[in-house]
Amino acid sequence: MPLILFNKPYQVICQFSVDAAHPHRETLANYLSQPDIYPAGRLDTDSEGLMLLTDDGKLQHAISHPDRKQSKTYLVQVEGIPDATMLERLRQPLDLGDFTTQGGTIKHVQAPDWLWPRHPPIRERKQQATSWLAITIAEGKNRQVRRMTAAVGLPTLRLVRIAIGPFALDQHPLLPGEWKTVDPAALRAKKLTLA
Repeated sequence: MPLILFNKPYQVICQFSVDAAHPHRETLANYLSQPDIYPAGRLDTDSEGLMLLTDDGKLQHAISHPDRKQSKTYLVQVEGIPDATMLERLRQPLDLGDFTTQGGTIKHVQAPDWLWPRHPPIRERKQQATSWLAITIAEGKNRQVRRMTAAVGLPTLRLVRIAIGPFALDQHPLLPGEWKTVDPAALRAKKLTLA
């Protein structure tokens, strides 16, 4: 079994063991029962979307190691409406205090019609507009996207990872909690090497 694509639901912990601090919170084990698989990268508990898991250590390394720089794309619902200055700041290296981002591709977008509703829904304020950004970065430090949007005055309300490298949820439709296996021929076609 070379690779599993999994759509992680909101509030599911990105590990198989129960978290002692949150013993009633769901983990990956609530959705995936295959033995000896491991996440190739992580996704915050309060984030949703695409995760890749594998039982192949070389493949896990090829996907998640920082030197490989697999791009990751996120749909981000933010509080406020971005202006050109905010978008340009996000595209450039951004000093977040403990590190400076590498910059990325940022677009102001509409929520796609295939995006599922979140349960529970985000909090909404009638006096505060929200908008959506598509953010593609090649790094993935802890809570980086949330920190980036906050730094330019656009707090993140919802964050959904929709793509990792060549794999994207719009090409592999999965509802939250669903998963599918990618066969080796598809990996070769996507030029994801194990070396």
